[in-house]
Amino acid sequence: MTFMDIVTDVFVVGGGPAAAWAAVKAAEAGATTVVADKGYLGTSGATASAGTGVWYVEPDRTAREAAMASREGLGGYLAERDWMARVLDQTYENMNELASVARYPFPVGGDGRQIRRGLQGPEYMRRMRLRTRRAGVRILDHSPVTELLLDGEGAVAGAAGFGRRSGQAYRVRAGAVVLATGGCAFLSKTLGCDVNTGDGALFAVEAGAELSGMEFSNAYAIAPEFTSVTKTAFYSFATFYRADGSVLEGAGTHSRSVIARTLLSERVFCRLDLAAPAERAAMRLAQPNFFLTFDRLGIDPFAELFPVTLLAEGTVRGTGGVRVTGADCATSVPGLYAAGDTATRELICGGFTGGGSHNAAWAMSSGTWAGRGAARHARSLGARWAARPVTGAGGAGMRPTGSPGGDHREVVAAVQAEVLPYEKNYLRHGDRLRPALASLDGVWTEVRRSLAGQGGEVVRARSAAAMTAHARWMYNAALARTESRGMHRREDFPEADPAQRRRLLTGGLDEVWTLPERSPMAVAS
Repeated sequence: MTFMDIVTDVFVVGGGPAAAWAAVKAAEAGATTVVADKGYLGTSGATASAGTGVWYVEPDRTAREAAMASREGLGGYLAERDWMARVLDQTYENMNELASVARYPFPVGGDGRQIRRGLQGPEYMRRMRLRTRRAGVRILDHSPVTELLLDGEGAVAGAAGFGRRSGQAYRVRAGAVVLATGGCAFLSKTLGCDVNTGDGALFAVEAGAELSGMEFSNAYAIAPEFTSVTKTAFYSFATFYRADGSVLEGAGTHSRSVIARTLLSERVFCRLDLAAPAERAAMRLAQPNFFLTFDRLGIDPFAELFPVTLLAEGTVRGTGGVRVTGADCATSVPGLYAAGDTATRELICGGFTGGGSHNAAWAMSSGTWAGRGAARHARSLGARWAARPVTGAGGAGMRPTGSPGGDHREVVAAVQAEVLPYEKNYLRHGDRLRPALASLDGVWTEVRRSLAGQGGEVVRARSAAAMTAHARWMYNAALARTESRGMHRREDFPEADPAQRRRLLTGGLDEVWTLPERSPMAVAS
């Protein structure tokens, strides 16, 4: 098999908005930049397949104060005002830049001003790909990364991967790496999320980084049974029903636990019957893909009942991820940066996001900071960094400790059996979490011993290993937080404990650990 060797100042891993912003800003800062994604940058990931609201607030003190206060309670008071203010500032700047530089066609309100509180994912990412190319960034589509490369002092010095189209392995030696691979949705079939298997978190921990907020990982979204489109906000206009046609009391977009408990024994149906005619028209304009399947099946969701389910979104809509240690989204590992859903979002929304709004703002803000920070770090290394010897950091799914022979499909099925069921991950209880974690520990032991792949199969093996690791970090943190806070709800500890109002750090591979964060992270540059 042939091998491709690339040298660049900054290497960005991922293909969503965070990766695109990181690549653009690194290139604008004067760094040679390469970006690689599992799919095609511009169509890959959750944002590209749908529309999203954006946490965009005019620079009015009262409005900003209200915006920050609105989510603090929902997030369990774990967010930090300094970070929230920075994201609001950066998001405002980036959205205005989309209008002026990318010429994004924002809708116009009755006052003649553009409405910049949301983005249509396909058009947004099409324009971000164009910006990335025009900035001089080299794009490696369909080229999943399989591991990070470390120098002799433990700093990140690049990454290695596999080009699916070329059948060619590649290595990128870089002054700095930005991980923007998204969160982990465990191949639950949530729209756009099959590329989100937690790879970036695995790469980061293998390099020596820590995670934060991994207990805030039990996000489930409402979706019709017959499609993977998850637009939970629309269900605020819904009435939910049991299979016998009676109203399911207490069910709603903010009471999904009622739906989850009911789904354990029977089907749940829904009708968007609370939407007024003007609201129905606005919904169709805002999210046309939501209605596509309904129209094809001849179902009027405003007048007819349709069956719904809950799809796991894990740390895609959750808030856990790689811990950042600086205002530029650096991690604790020199040369490594994290952005978007790969990084923890606790800093701006604590233990609850609610949807795309805060995540979308975090993606463009953290991507901007990480790209610029990575460019600065690469420049600081001087002229000889490209000659430093490097070694691969990858382990599970790549370099087994025993005889190769594992099957990545069996690993995925075993992990899904522990993280997708509502009674284990959503309706959390220590008596169910502990045996699930014990099972996952056994899966990890077998993954380390035998799972591997040759050529393109190493990509699937590494994704299976990342899913296993992600699930273990989630449940370790969930067991350590013996209270209910944010989206993390424990049936055996249903109340919030004031003594546990602190973030939890998690790490480790063969031996997973979880500890309270000692002090909040400062944001001074």
